[in-house]
Amino acid sequence: MNNSFINGAMKIKIDAALPQYPSFVPGIRRAPDRGFRLTKAQAEIALKNALRYVPEELHTTLAPEFMHELVTYGRIYAYRYRPQGRIYGKPIDEYKSNCIEGKAFQLMIDNNLDFDIALYPYELVTYGETGSVCQNWLQYRLIKKYLENLTCNQTLVLLSGHPLGLFPSRPDAPRVILTNALMVGMFDNPKDWEIAEEMGVANYGQMTAGGWMYIGPQGIVHGTFNTILGAGRKFLGISETDDLRGHTFVSSGLGGMSGAQPKAASIANAVGIFAEVDLSRIQTRLDQGWVERISSDLPEVFEIAEEYVRAEKSVTIAYHGNIVDLLEYAINNDINIDLLSDQTSCHNAYEGGYCPAGLTFEERTDMLHTDRTEFKRRVDISLHRHFEAILELTRRGTYFFDYGNSFMKAVYDSGVSEISKNGVDEKDGFIFPSYVEDIMGPELFDYGYGPFRWVCLSGKQEDLDATDLAAMECIDPERCFQDRDNWVWIRDAKKNNLVVGTKARILYQDAEGRTRIALRFNELVRQGKIGPVMLGRDHHDVSGTDSPFRETSNIKDGSNVMADMAVQCFAGNAARGMSLCALHNGGGVGIGKAINGGFGLVLDGSARVDEIIRSAMMWDVMGGVARRSWARNPNSVSIAANYNKKHEGRAQITLPYFADDTLIEKTVNERMK
Repeated sequence: MNNSFINGAMKIKIDAALPQYPSFVPGIRRAPDRGFRLTKAQAEIALKNALRYVPEELHTTLAPEFMHELVTYGRIYAYRYRPQGRIYGKPIDEYKSNCIEGKAFQLMIDNNLDFDIALYPYELVTYGETGSVCQNWLQYRLIKKYLENLTCNQTLVLLSGHPLGLFPSRPDAPRVILTNALMVGMFDNPKDWEIAEEMGVANYGQMTAGGWMYIGPQGIVHGTFNTILGAGRKFLGISETDDLRGHTFVSSGLGGMSGAQPKAASIANAVGIFAEVDLSRIQTRLDQGWVERISSDLPEVFEIAEEYVRAEKSVTIAYHGNIVDLLEYAINNDINIDLLSDQTSCHNAYEGGYCPAGLTFEERTDMLHTDRTEFKRRVDISLHRHFEAILELTRRGTYFFDYGNSFMKAVYDSGVSEISKNGVDEKDGFIFPSYVEDIMGPELFDYGYGPFRWVCLSGKQEDLDATDLAAMECIDPERCFQDRDNWVWIRDAKKNNLVVGTKARILYQDAEGRTRIALRFNELVRQGKIGPVMLGRDHHDVSGTDSPFRETSNIKDGSNVMADMAVQCFAGNAARGMSLCALHNGGGVGIGKAINGGFGLVLDGSARVDEIIRSAMMWDVMGGVARRSWARNPNSVSIAANYNKKHEGRAQITLPYFADDTLIEKTVNERMK
């Protein structure tokens, strides 16, 4: 087999012309050195793996370039193949393809890499420290070529960022099916994943990074808003119609996802304080208007906060410093904190996702490169201090919740065994609740409410305005408190200036609400009142993710360690014709700790899409409600029973019988004395 034959056997391929090396815009955040840990034999394979994308005549030039990247950055990014200039989600009509979905997904990919959105755009990392669109710029270029050639009778398949190719299918099949980092069980751990990623065979898709569905921090603004409002209602005694004025919310992180925290606090009228070690991330939020004040002086931070608490007015303060220092200061000065969380990238604590107390951001970055062993030791010490501070604050009345970043698991992994709920291992969770366990799960997910979202592919503000209005008209605010909250959210969405990147919106909705809104949008497209729309959701949802430390932390029947639901959700969406179906390992909590699936559906106004909406949208939500019902979650049982009644003769969910606790305890005690 020779390379001339290989070249002649492909029409869609990387060109033989060597692109000019691109320039890099100063001031854009760059990923830290990921560390070079390959053996000589593995390095040889990694180099071969990268060069297999390009014709042989380019190998002599590219081999040393790629080897330099591998040793210097711990990854082969193929920087030479990054297009020159700004990448962003352009209006759909500016893209080329043989089908509308091919254009739409190019738009979504580019939006994920926008300088205003991506955490490390030159390294293809959208958010979460490692959540990537794909592995390298060669893959990006080839994916684009395939999408430009895609027809409605083909499906593009991707394996961890690698475009496997176009395969014959049919118009009602998915146009793209992709998976990321699905490690075989024996190797499903951070160490083996690191090797695989470094060799160019694994990609950490996170959720909507590798699933091409990220819409900037707006998505998590809504989730954070719901969470802190729910926390206030459950633990601070505020009513269902009140907000958080006069109360404090303290957290850390102002990056891609965590940057949503101050905006959510502002919308909920709280006094928010957010620690961040990276000044560039603070500056982004200041420029954006999502943070109002900045200080590196803790007395000043808390003086400002106290002033606004007394006045019952909202303010968002960025503390340029470490969260551990902030919490210890609050303890030493007897300062009250109502709500407390953390949103650093603790799923990747030892790779730079968590900055140890005592190090500046610059010192952290340097130590990552020069002394990983010492960095890990510093992280462990800092997590111990962080835990002790939280423990003391909760004793004083603070409500702390893990906000899905694997913080408590990171604390446990650092050697703090007392955070374990059962005192033995982490399988039963931790002594502090996750936000899903206490709030999001029982109050939203169990009812079928989750982060439904859409993108107006025309890029027109008037299309977004029209969809906002249509969505609001589809919601009855008197039906339940969830709908009342979400009606207010969508009513005020434009005023709150939530859009970053493409003209997108998020709106927590249940199965019926999502179906109703989706059909309405497709009708508007059909009538020519708006351009095409991309529907999607965060994978962080009712049924998209199996994650015992986050999305399924309120599953108490032992099945929280199973990943059946996410896989079934993925497969069911593919069977029903969603435009894109994605399945990832890791998510926001780390490799081996979650399996999560997502979808994208392009609304083109056709009757075909109406049918997909009716079958797939209901399945995408109710599959998760059914699993939660089977786990005996009472709110889900109620929703599932109503579903059975409404769809009698067409559908049925299996419901659980409840055993008497006294009987169970008596029976077990008699045999296990």
